[in-house]
Amino acid sequence: MSEINSSSKKPTTKVVKLAGVKGMNDLLPQDAYRWEFLERTVLGLAKAYGYQNIRTPIVEHTEVFQRGIGEVTDIVEKEMYSFEDRLNGEQLTLRPEGTAAVVRAVVEQNLLYEGPKRLFYIGPMFRHERPQRGRYRQFHQFGIEALGFAGPDVDAEIILMCARLWDDLGLQGLRLELNSLGNEQERKAHRTALVEYFVSHQALLDEDSQRRLHTNPLRILDTKNPTMQDLVIAAPKLIDYLGKESLDHFETVQYLLKANNLPFKINPRLVRGLDYYNLTVFEWVTDQLGAQGTVAGGGRYDPLIERMGGKPTPACGWAMGIERVIELMKEQGLGGDAPALCDIYIAHAGGQTLEPSFVFAEQLRSAGVDVLLHASPDGQSSSFKSQMKKADASGALYAVIIGEDEFAQQQAQIKDLRGTGLQTAVAFDAVFDHVIDRLVSSSD
Repeated sequence: MSEINSSSKKPTTKVVKLAGVKGMNDLLPQDAYRWEFLERTVLGLAKAYGYQNIRTPIVEHTEVFQRGIGEVTDIVEKEMYSFEDRLNGEQLTLRPEGTAAVVRAVVEQNLLYEGPKRLFYIGPMFRHERPQRGRYRQFHQFGIEALGFAGPDVDAEIILMCARLWDDLGLQGLRLELNSLGNEQERKAHRTALVEYFVSHQALLDEDSQRRLHTNPLRILDTKNPTMQDLVIAAPKLIDYLGKESLDHFETVQYLLKANNLPFKINPRLVRGLDYYNLTVFEWVTDQLGAQGTVAGGGRYDPLIERMGGKPTPACGWAMGIERVIELMKEQGLGGDAPALCDIYIAHAGGQTLEPSFVFAEQLRSAGVDVLLHASPDGQSSSFKSQMKKADASGALYAVIIGEDEFAQQQAQIKDLRGTGLQTAVAFDAVFDHVIDRLVSSSD
């Protein structure tokens, strides 16, 4: 019989630390307060203008975006996360933007049966792009959709709504750019002239523009290639092909913005990246985020609801990239300091002191007070010195301290953490009222 080496050990397998998907970022607690501030602000804005919340699934049938956004857009051609459902073979896509999904829901659920709707959404979107500052593969948008309104007054209102958001957030340095894409016939006439122009200068077009020349020539105007800028500037301008009705619509939008003292610039090259736009389009841009200068944008998309299977219905809206706005807030030092974790920190010695500590915590929470009840990481009682460090770091206004001596005397020590630093002994049956009185006095 061969000998067995009792000293031999089984080889250990190193567990590799897992990483998140590139371009899909974690939101950590130390950054969450800015997001929460922004979310509270946009929810208040939506309420101020009479917009109602709508939430659509993250996954839609691929056709929703192919039909809604356009087959020859960059999003559909290059950026969508699309896949086949293994169970039934359906072609599905993670939503790359919000408008097409909202319109699908509105049409499917007959939401416009009772008349026009003002809706807003907020949530994650997905595009397979090269991750960089302000541009990620999972990103978040807040957007509004005004459905069933044909007049230029609503165009102006949604632009002013966006301007109010920047004011509410305290953001500076955002510029408004405007253009009009006219109606379908006007765009066709401009497209013909545009194709003729670019064909006559085809040798100067880069590969991407060559590809777009006969599929979506309007997007050539949006090129960021510096060698093509002079060529694009000299290209036929869509505004020169607009008829009276489109011009009147655009001029009324401008008149209403001027009446509200909102400065803007006409940008004839502004086309937006989606096929469903007509008439008014706009973007809010900044120089403070590098290449990702567009913070929000939108416009009118009257053809979309019919294209998605509904009755012909006018509509307009806008969306903003939340990550880009957060970056701009950081750049300008906005959003305030990280808030306190609680109003009251309860420190205790464990054992018999745990019961009154729990009772006080729940009583105070029932009264609307934020309470952090100490819990030891290792399940053992922690020193009061350690607990008081945590109490101070929590940002609490007061600490309620219950040690063995306090329990024996049926009282707690109430310590002022942000003012005098003094401790006051308070009988158990008076702790609740005492703490509430202190908090009321602190808020005055």
